[in-house]
Amino acid sequence: MKNIAVLTSGGDAPGMNAAIRAVVRTGIAKGWNVYGVEHGYAGLMNGQMQILGQRDVGGIVHLGGTILGSARALEFKTVEGRQKALDELAKREIGGLVVIGGNGSQTGAHALSEMGFPVVGVASTIDNDLYGSEITIGVDTALNIALEAIDRLKTTASSHKRAFLIEVMGRDCGYLALMAGIAGGAEYISIPEVPTEPVDIANELHAAYARGKKHSIIVVAEGAKYDAEALVQYFKEHKATLGFELRATTLGHVQRGGSPTAFDRLLATRLGAAATAALANGEHGILVGTNQSTITKTPLATVIVSKKKLDFGLIELQKELDR
Repeated sequence: MKNIAVLTSGGDAPGMNAAIRAVVRTGIAKGWNVYGVEHGYAGLMNGQMQILGQRDVGGIVHLGGTILGSARALEFKTVEGRQKALDELAKREIGGLVVIGGNGSQTGAHALSEMGFPVVGVASTIDNDLYGSEITIGVDTALNIALEAIDRLKTTASSHKRAFLIEVMGRDCGYLALMAGIAGGAEYISIPEVPTEPVDIANELHAAYARGKKHSIIVVAEGAKYDAEALVQYFKEHKATLGFELRATTLGHVQRGGSPTAFDRLLATRLGAAATAALANGEHGILVGTNQSTITKTPLATVIVSKKKLDFGLIELQKELDR
């Protein structure tokens, strides 16, 4: 193998650029040419790729987002679309591909692998819902951004003696909401894994008030049964019986932006290097991730059909802490 390629796909995550840098520089150290694919799988099918040198990835480790860009590619879901991608790789004599991304990205990586092409995935998503890695690139940064917002809202809530709700990202996984809520001292956390009714939240807030608390913070995951918009509407409609309304802040894509933390930069660098090492050793069709700070390798076939479980012990811990 003399040429490899790297692409980023799906939602961007802080630390992706650090992973790209690691793939390029460790690949060059192995004597390879490393092609950077623009716009994810769409760019792969269209042949939008160029060789990246040492200096091309200089000064990017601290940048959020991805210098390669990302895009949706419905055509890639077809055999014909994937064959177009393979043809483009063959034109350049590329013998291996590193895919940096989350569930959808690794599903695409597995599909290419099933067609016989050597692919290694790198676990990267702020949702932390990807099986095969205890924590993924971008999670730490997104969590710290959410925590900063909670801390700021708590100051305002205390001043006005109000209940504030903050919605964080995470799709159908409540990891970010749970961790941010615990670290931020939230009075209530609502996540998809534990369906919650608005009246349950109201009862908990009243109980907190009875215990002497003058303000409350509720953290809700975007994929919860009732998101921020639905909860605000419910509390508005039932103000007469509930006794108060909610003020809501939705972080949305703010969590994806900004400079990656030191943890995410180091994690991305380690995983990027592990990906090229795997290709050099003839290992492919795998996802590189971490478990208890150790690099792990999980078959992509297992990754795409497995669901990552949330630690429900942390949910009980949050309940004990909110006293």
